[in-house]
Amino acid sequence: MQAHSISPSEPKRPLALSRLAVGALLVLGGTAGAQAQSLVELYEAARDFDATYLSARSQFDASQARAAQARAGLLPQAGLSAAANWARRDSSAAALEGTSNSQNVALSASQPLYRPANKLSNDQAQLSVDIAKAQLETAEQDLIVRTTQAYFEVLAAEDTLTFVKAQKSAVSEQLAAAKRNFEVGTTTVTDSREAQARFDLVQAQEIAAENDLRVKKLALDQLVGKGSVAPKPLATPVALPELSPADPQAWVTQAETSHPAVLQATKGFEIAQLETRKAEAGHLPTLDLVGQYQIARAPTTGFPNNVRTNTASVGVQFNMPLYTGGAVQNRVKETLALEDKARTDLEAAKRGVSQATRAAYFGVLSGQGQVRALEAAEASSQSALDANKLGYQVGVRINIDVLNAQSQLFQTKRDLAVARYNVLLGGLRLKQASGQLAAQDLLPINALLVK
Repeated sequence: MQAHSISPSEPKRPLALSRLAVGALLVLGGTAGAQAQSLVELYEAARDFDATYLSARSQFDASQARAAQARAGLLPQAGLSAAANWARRDSSAAALEGTSNSQNVALSASQPLYRPANKLSNDQAQLSVDIAKAQLETAEQDLIVRTTQAYFEVLAAEDTLTFVKAQKSAVSEQLAAAKRNFEVGTTTVTDSREAQARFDLVQAQEIAAENDLRVKKLALDQLVGKGSVAPKPLATPVALPELSPADPQAWVTQAETSHPAVLQATKGFEIAQLETRKAEAGHLPTLDLVGQYQIARAPTTGFPNNVRTNTASVGVQFNMPLYTGGAVQNRVKETLALEDKARTDLEAAKRGVSQATRAAYFGVLSGQGQVRALEAAEASSQSALDANKLGYQVGVRINIDVLNAQSQLFQTKRDLAVARYNVLLGGLRLKQASGQLAAQDLLPINALLVK
């Protein structure tokens, strides 16, 4: 829309530039986003493509296989062996000279009856699976936050470009009005030069905004493994969800019991305790059930020349360490020190999670307050712009006042859009800090997007 300036001899009416310009651009943006992807769709794509998450998932699979290896120490073991020997005998007595060969095949098996170290190793392996699961949960929560952040960064960059273009349109009209008023002698050349300077500045901002949007889109494309991703914008009006529960201590309590970092530290402490018990088991005996079946064929000096022997045996095998050179005692000292370290690490994890949860909670509260303040500021800035335009038309305001009011309005609009994204992202970060974040937490945000 190209509006004309109002000279003192013309009827006076406000120039409603910003609202129409922004509205038109947002409508165009909504039309272009008809084939856009939602946040949930892009997260699902990222879950199948992101290298960091896929690495964590492979590590979890490896941990499960490692746990199965530890369980093998409690199960029967069986083996098959075979041997063949050839011998040549030379002697001064011709009757003793000759060659001979022998063969044997043996099948052996054993079953641990009492091996406390093996049992403790198996228990540790199961706890290691729990740690790997917590690490996978951490990677999944991190992917949720990274995807949402990249998603909103693209939307914020699109909003910035939209508002800069709207501001450029408004400044362009203000520049045209200033030139016309200068030509008819109602204003000085200063108004034109100020408007031209502001127009040049907005052009530079537009170039920077276009490049920033390009970079943000490339980052989102790289994360989800798709090209030319177009995220759906937030539907208007935006109704941000409230915090529930509205008590930071409730979030902290939840974090101290369910956060993956706390769970990892807890399982690590339990593994350290089992390691001490395993070291102490170095003094204990072991008892195994063993059995063997052997077939042997060998030459003999009598008749017949070769004899075949089948031997079967079954029994128990007992081993008792008597002296290990102090290795067991010093190993126990080492594991006790590591147990103290694991206990301290657990306490540090709880403190860190508590602090991060409180910070995230108050960050969301602050963000909600900023949104309310910026919504009020947006209405006030719009009123101030309308008043300055009217004052410029009647001669009580100069061009720079209108330009400053326009700049303030569009800056407020950009800040408001970013603040809304930050509140939604902050809600996810709060759930992440408390260890509760899951993929289904994206559904409420998805419901706020344009359908």
